Amino acid sequence: MSNYFSIGETAKSVNVTKETLRHYDRIGLIKPSKKDEFTNYRYYTAQDIVRIQTIKALQTMDLPLQEIKTVLEYDNLEEIVQFLEMAEKKAEEKITDLQFSKSKIQLAKSDYKKKLKNNKDVDGFFLKDISERTILLSDYLETPTVDNLWDYLRHFYNQIPSSMQENFSFEDLAGVYKENNKSSLFALCKKYANIQGLKKLPSGTYLCIHCTEEEKVIATNNLIKKAKEQYEIEPQFIVEVIVVSGILNWKYEIQLLIK
Repeated sequence: MSNYFSIGETAKSVNVTKETLRHYDRIGLIKPSKKDEFTNYRYYTAQDIVRIQTIKALQTMDLPLQEIKTVLEYDNLEEIVQFLEMAEKKAEEKITDLQFSKSKIQLAKSDYKKKLKNNKDVDGFFLKDISERTILLSDYLETPTVDNLWDYLRHFYNQIPSSMQENFSFEDLAGVYKENNKSSLFALCKKYANIQGLKKLPSGTYLCIHCTEEEKVIATNNLIKKAKEQYEIEPQFIVEVIVVSGILNWKYEIQLLIK
């Protein structure tokens, strides 16, 4: 059967699944040129493969399979050629539109890259616009540990009265809030009700830096220094977002509000 291809070989050559070819067969869109009467295995010819590739191309024009089937069943070859010429013209128009869209995306990407580059400096500081956030402060946890990060949000649900727990939901995020030399772990609220321990973090532009646990003290001091010297800001609070970087490992994104 050197002139025939199995359904697996055919599917691979046209980059579709075998189930797609079986579906084409069921709806009469493209039937295999040969079926084994005992095994019911399907076999395709090179001409069948060309037809399948044509079907795939027409599908990119958002044509439903039933319309494609109707076109390919035309008895008049001239009508088929005319239809394919029209489809080719639409394809060219689509390519032109996509190229135009691509150029716009490239311009936008270039602009954002420039902004990103301008927002970062050689010391690793960067600016970040952050919307208003509502956090729930822990009633006793002050620093992250392997134990309290393992099932982090359970602690915060446990400090909410059971009658009000359904009013709360949290982002999958951990952090430390520092103000007046006091530290508290916090959970970022998605949904909340008025209880003790809630804190609103204002929206604005934050001066940020990434660091490890070992670098945190120096990084925080440098961040505060930069906020004072470059932006003339005396930070009122510090936010340390915990970024889990692996099993038993985490880093920080330290954030200071500057405007």
